Amino acid sequence: MGDFRQVFEISTDADFELQALSVFQYQFQNNPVYRSFCTHLGASEDTVKQLSQIPFLPIAFFKSKQIIATQSLSYTVFTSSGTTGTNTSKHYVSDTSLYEASYLNAFQLFYGTITDYCILALLPSYLERTGSSLIYMTEDLIRKSKHPKSGFYLNDLPALAKTLEELNEKGTPVLLIGVSFALLDLVETYRFALKNTIVMETGGMKGRRKEMIREALHDVLKKGLGVAKIHSEYGMTELLSQAYSKGDGIFRTPPWMKIQIRDTEDPLSVQGIGKTGGINIIDLANVHSCAFIATQDLGKLHPDNSFEILGRFDHSDIRGCNLLVID
Repeated sequence: MGDFRQVFEISTDADFELQALSVFQYQFQNNPVYRSFCTHLGASEDTVKQLSQIPFLPIAFFKSKQIIATQSLSYTVFTSSGTTGTNTSKHYVSDTSLYEASYLNAFQLFYGTITDYCILALLPSYLERTGSSLIYMTEDLIRKSKHPKSGFYLNDLPALAKTLEELNEKGTPVLLIGVSFALLDLVETYRFALKNTIVMETGGMKGRRKEMIREALHDVLKKGLGVAKIHSEYGMTELLSQAYSKGDGIFRTPPWMKIQIRDTEDPLSVQGIGKTGGINIIDLANVHSCAFIATQDLGKLHPDNSFEILGRFDHSDIRGCNLLVID
């Protein structure tokens, strides 16, 4: 595989496939759980010759197995939030610098230079537990923004409102990243007309409120915050990369990450453009774990490789990943 960071230099589909096959070879050789799964499907180093032949590991394996492709002696363990009575996923990350390279490169790609922004975070449910990969990323973005007002606002909505108004008056570019229920709490008490602020919701009510469809949630937030679009982040504990939406629930991936849609009745078959199915994710930054994951989310792919999240499989538990249900 060589230098794993070369995945962040991918620029063509052909390069992506070449790198994905290289990562598959590495993980088949070094990840015993993934190798066993592939072997049961009749897939091996000898039979997998193109992208379409690579098996996707069901995401539920992260709840019961150590999904690792390295013999590191130490790991940073990211955990999903889950709900009472459910098992949580554990992602054993041996090299957090790959995670940092992934989200920093993606931020640059989608939003530009980090030091141009003040980063305000409203993520109470994540801060109230340990092991959140979102908190790890947000803390680092706050540090790297180097803005004196950047920081977390656990439950201090008055202080957050004051800061938003002050920065708005100064014309400071702001990224406000928040969990859905906390952003709703904010706009129920305050009204804004934000001109230089990107509002990014990370999805889900985390048991604090009744789930809402995305369109309804975004309408409420747009009116309350005075913005034309609500951005979204789609990531999960088991990944090291995220997709981003700049509005209307249309997500795009960085070049080292791709989405496939699988048939809900035949998980080994890929669906065509515009058809609803299960979301498979290739995350080539996730080289020391598993880069090929079959999620429990439902979605559809568009011709330009953007995608939508349409909900989750009925039998899956309410996950802590960034997801809204569709009634």
